[in-house]
Amino acid sequence: MADAWNIRLVGHTDLGGQGDGMHVGFKDGYAFIGHMGETGTSIVDIRDPRDPRLVGRIPVGGDTHAHKVQISGDILITNRELIPRRTGPHVAGLMVYNISNPTAPREIGFWPCGGLGVHRMTWWDGPLAYVTAGDDEIEGQFLVVLDLSEPSRPTELGRWWMPGQRRGEPNDWDDSWRVKLHHAIVRDGLAYCSWWDEGLVVLDVSEPTAIRKVGQLNLGHDAQRSTHTFCPLPGRAIAVTTEERIMPGCDGVAPNAHLVDIADPSNPRLLSTLPVPEGNFCARGGRFGPHNVNEPEPGALVDGNTVYLTYFNAGVRVIDVSDALNPREIAYYVPDAPPGQPTTQLNDITVTPDGLIYVTDRLGGGLYILERTAG
Repeated sequence: MADAWNIRLVGHTDLGGQGDGMHVGFKDGYAFIGHMGETGTSIVDIRDPRDPRLVGRIPVGGDTHAHKVQISGDILITNRELIPRRTGPHVAGLMVYNISNPTAPREIGFWPCGGLGVHRMTWWDGPLAYVTAGDDEIEGQFLVVLDLSEPSRPTELGRWWMPGQRRGEPNDWDDSWRVKLHHAIVRDGLAYCSWWDEGLVVLDVSEPTAIRKVGQLNLGHDAQRSTHTFCPLPGRAIAVTTEERIMPGCDGVAPNAHLVDIADPSNPRLLSTLPVPEGNFCARGGRFGPHNVNEPEPGALVDGNTVYLTYFNAGVRVIDVSDALNPREIAYYVPDAPPGQPTTQLNDITVTPDGLIYVTDRLGGGLYILERTAG
């Protein structure tokens, strides 16, 4: 039985037995869900959230996955990237679809890149997409700004990588570091970037052809710091950050979720650490640690005082951050383990303005639709 406090389950689908869910986007009563493996993108009818139904898929094959999606109007963009721990041929880049008919997507464009491919994208407002992309000449992924004003012909405007990432550039990194961008969230011309093993990086992207670094907060290199998210809270000069645990259980560095003062973008300052869930999660198997947060993109709940985040085997956690120095947990939901798995691994989360919480499991659980009952 699920372990829950102030949250209840509304609906669930295992995505036709392909429940390795990731990013979720919405269009006219349908959810588009990326997958960790080669399944591609699932299309789910959520017009009745109590009875979500799989109605179609955008396929992708081989050793390529399409685990991230972004939607603006009638246009869906989704990544193409090498599946982790695969070695075969793969497609690297960004696919563009017309989804004016959500159940019959039409491919209309493609932007190719090198390296592993595209990992994640932020495309919230206007024609510019901020893309985490690869290149054969650059170690790890980095920021590319694409102009999607003509979606069938994505055009690169600018790029920025951490000095030292380009092959042949000097750096002082340890061989164990994985210096790469996870993704950027843009507000008021500034890109708040989560850069693995380099922490939090703020870039001025007001002129995409001349991107420049503004500030950085290094979270420490006592062990790998897989900085996953750097998300400004709506209406506040505060951001929430997460560090992703890569190892199972509680092996490796203890990751945390933090609140950071960004009033001076050139000098981000750590304010507080979000509460760590209590319980025997280290012994349950799978990963234990923070991952994604509800980001205030169009079509999502905008709430600068509440953080909704996934915590892998500790489920969904809801944190009141109205007092940035004293964040407190106010709700949680930990579903039963999916069939054949020792535990849940809740992964991506989006909260819609009606208060429904859409969350995916990366190891077979599929899509859960939740709502708060109190807190």
